[in-house]
Amino acid sequence: MIHRRQERWLLKLFTFGFAIAAGLVGADFDWNLPKGFPRPTVPADNPMTAAKVELGRYLFYDKRMSMNGKKSCGSCHRQELAFTDGRAHAEGTTGEFHPRGSMSLVNVAYAPLLTWANPALDSLEEQALTPMLGDKPIELGLKGHEQEFLNLLRHDNLYQRLFAEAFPQTGDIYTLQNAIKAIAAFERTIISMRSPYDRYRWGGDLSAISDSAKRGELLFFSSERGGCFQCHGGWNFSVIRFEGNRDRRREDDPRAGFFNTGVTTYLPPNRGLYEHTQRADDIGKFQAPTLRNIALTAPYMHDGSLSTLEEVVDHYTAGGKMDHPNKSRILRPFHLTDGEKRDLIEFLKSLTDEELLHDPRWSNPWNSAEQR
Repeated sequence: MIHRRQERWLLKLFTFGFAIAAGLVGADFDWNLPKGFPRPTVPADNPMTAAKVELGRYLFYDKRMSMNGKKSCGSCHRQELAFTDGRAHAEGTTGEFHPRGSMSLVNVAYAPLLTWANPALDSLEEQALTPMLGDKPIELGLKGHEQEFLNLLRHDNLYQRLFAEAFPQTGDIYTLQNAIKAIAAFERTIISMRSPYDRYRWGGDLSAISDSAKRGELLFFSSERGGCFQCHGGWNFSVIRFEGNRDRRREDDPRAGFFNTGVTTYLPPNRGLYEHTQRADDIGKFQAPTLRNIALTAPYMHDGSLSTLEEVVDHYTAGGKMDHPNKSRILRPFHLTDGEKRDLIEFLKSLTDEELLHDPRWSNPWNSAEQR
């Protein structure tokens, strides 16, 4: 009886967002979404077109965007790792390490939060400027080399065609702003909704996930034991936004969605939300990322301090390994048997979308062309 109530609650939780989006007038762009899934929010000044997305794909993987030709956006966001890089700390083109790991770009179009700890950065177009032009740390190191890069685009035969198709207006189309718009458009298309769990929960395929994963689902959404859904909720297992939906919680409090989970000591520059708010009660608070494809995105947490899903589960069953005055009140020790831990991990593994990892729409186009 308890399981039936939980099943009904799960269906209500997941379908609520879809109902809001139903019946909205769609744009011409074909998102290729499964039936019932909402369209992402798109800024009015950067409408989606297939030509712009294709240009963005080439730019995303072009190492010439870095100051020394060694790195591209795709270097830290690898398709086979669900657009992460497998590192505890991202490495820039000069070898300098970022204090945090690269976040997955999967379903980033639905994310109201785009970084581990900056509550003000909610535009993909604006976010792209950080790896391009930022110098603390240097990622691509394009700052001071912008015109050199734009000249390269202007005189490249391939980019001449791609830019003209993506931006058919008159005037100078070879601008950093247009390059950023194209990259953001490409990133918005990286959508994962084809995991075994999706086939089970939305496709009605009862055999898509194991009995162990089904038991793990109940633990994940249990308010008495796992409670994981409290930070990783909804169909994207995170905070989400979509076309026609306003995130009122974020509007009322831009600090919502960030949590101190007692991971480690919090020293500069890794003090989380505090680095932007300068509020002592924000020390150690970081975004709760999506859990889709989580089995592929190790190491875990903002600092990569947990290497395996087993370590993550142990961390949370202990209520967080570090005491801190800002630690979320959601966290509390609870007991899981070894079998229950395996069930929970099996459920998390069922969120892996294997098709995402090989879909040619998001592959590196330079693999079939000379990377100059």
